[in-house]
Amino acid sequence: MSENTKGKIIGVATKLFSRYGFYKTSMDEIARIARKAKGSLYYHFKSKEELFTEVVKIEMQNLKTELSVILDNKNLKADEKIRQYLTKRMEVLNSAANYHETLKADFFEHFNFIDNLRTNLDNWEKKQIKNIILQGIDENIFEAQNGNMEVLLDVFIMVQKGLEIPFFLQNKYDDLSPYFGDLLKILIKGLGK
Repeated sequence: MSENTKGKIIGVATKLFSRYGFYKTSMDEIARIARKAKGSLYYHFKSKEELFTEVVKIEMQNLKTELSVILDNKNLKADEKIRQYLTKRMEVLNSAANYHETLKADFFEHFNFIDNLRTNLDNWEKKQIKNIILQGIDENIFEAQNGNMEVLLDVFIMVQKGLEIPFFLQNKYDDLSPYFGDLLKILIKGLGK
């Protein structure tokens, strides 16, 4: 079985999961739309859960790739870097429909197979945000943190995730995104000297 077949399956699954959600998308339908035998799906993916995990993993990798462009920009000061990082994060996740599915309470309560991906993303983001904060301290833009940096990073991640429900599940991204800059000013001012 070729990588083309696997890619086609992932592409079709991404579209169907995005449109109908995890629950209403069947492996039979993915096979039919992909014009592949159902056995081809199960050759590459043991279950619908494994296929969905791969789809979400690709969305998360896309997020990391988009954010890395900002993180790797040596010309950005820390305050601008964190502003661009958080803005781009919300922008990219707004189009990550399958990631949205993982935020739903009924999904999260019944399926924990996505936990490792979410934990991996959290840990990756903590490292990136810590680097931005340390850069800001070095640049004398941010104040040195007197408390435990790990606790600050945990709170930072909680704040980000707290925005995901209204932005993505309640479809308020378009209404709220114009005010995101004001929220970032408050956040950056809190980190500042």
